[in-house]
Amino acid sequence: MKIQQTEVVIIGAGFSGIAAAKKLHEAKIPFLILEARERIGGRVFTKHLSENLYVDLGGQWIGPTQDRMYALCQELNIPYFETYDQGKNILKLRGKIRTYQGIIPKMDPLSLINLDIVMRRLERMAKQIEIQSPWTHPKAGKWDGMTLEDFLKKYSKTKSCYEVIKIGCETIFACELSEISLLHALFYIRSGTSLDCLINIKNGAQQHRIEGGMQRIIEEMAKPFYDKIIFESPVERVIQGADSISVDFGDRSIEAQEAIIAIPPPLLNQIQFEPELSKEKQELLQNYPMGRVGKCFMIYEKPFWRTLEYSGQVVSDDPLTHQTVFDCSPADGRFGILMGFVIGNRAEEYFCLSEEERKNRMMRSLKQYFGEKAETAIQYLDFTMSDEAWSKGCYAGLMPVNSWSKFQDNYRKSEDRLHFAGTEAAMRWHGYIEGAVLAGEAAASKIIKNQPN
Repeated sequence: MKIQQTEVVIIGAGFSGIAAAKKLHEAKIPFLILEARERIGGRVFTKHLSENLYVDLGGQWIGPTQDRMYALCQELNIPYFETYDQGKNILKLRGKIRTYQGIIPKMDPLSLINLDIVMRRLERMAKQIEIQSPWTHPKAGKWDGMTLEDFLKKYSKTKSCYEVIKIGCETIFACELSEISLLHALFYIRSGTSLDCLINIKNGAQQHRIEGGMQRIIEEMAKPFYDKIIFESPVERVIQGADSISVDFGDRSIEAQEAIIAIPPPLLNQIQFEPELSKEKQELLQNYPMGRVGKCFMIYEKPFWRTLEYSGQVVSDDPLTHQTVFDCSPADGRFGILMGFVIGNRAEEYFCLSEEERKNRMMRSLKQYFGEKAETAIQYLDFTMSDEAWSKGCYAGLMPVNSWSKFQDNYRKSEDRLHFAGTEAAMRWHGYIEGAVLAGEAAASKIIKNQPN
């Protein structure tokens, strides 16, 4: 077996692993990065269709209070631009299509009042959560013992209110609302600043996109140490000895003093640890599913909906199509791109269809919203991280009922020489690229702090 030696080995070359590497590189600490794929980026994946045409198949937005992402854009001289947010939005609810302006859809007065009450209640509860330790709230046990769906059904007094808030939450969390505890939802909202921030484009988490695609940032981050990345090298075994760590992959091994593990939670179960991970971490990993989301893109020669005074944004309760649609055209509008999210059970059903059936289903729904010009697409493509062997899903791992109460911060806790990163280890902007960067930097900081003077 070929053995290499270094100070730190990083498992995973997504944003978290590369952020950790960048910090170690700046501190002049030697490292090597192992990446199972043939590319960096992890759950961020920009696909270039031609010289001037690209789509972000993974994470794509940044917004206010994501300070590290904006700092990286400035440091790396990467421009960003406003997500298109002008004109009429569309709501399809129980077969009826309505248009509206702003963030709140047009519904009957009782449903609008109910929706505002439910959203404000969630906001008030989330503000009470301590993001470093959400399990310490006096009502943590009660909130962790019920699902987000239980909560919304209890407080939604009209069907329209429930359907609209359900779609919004599915888009935020990338799952069925029965899959996460209310406490996890409240923590997630608090972690991402506020519910308004997570939902909104303007002054929200979807405010800006990166010119050239999100992967441009991580490519620039990794340039100074790209030769330290070993691609197509899934890790099989991690052995902690008294003085060092051995990480085995294929017929090769890396010996290091410490390791940073920056991969999605389900992938930890595919690695043999000697000695085993703590009982608590193993038990958590037995029921730590990933979100389920697909991104579907319909590409046009121009964003024709803009001339019709539509924003391109759609919210729909139709189980046969996308929960939400956004205008994802490039900054200069030289192409028009509509991107639809299919989430949770809808995503699973959708991706059981053939690609042609998926394309036709999206085109039929877009024609309902934007008229016959929706049939003039020049290309369709879609993608789900659930089909990716080295992601298992997106956006992030989900904490089911009673998980926070039982396991607390066990996922992000270091175990001797092993340090855990990834967006799931983040307390701030958990589930987002910002969180991945912060968690990677935090893991690297632990190692830097332990260095002898």
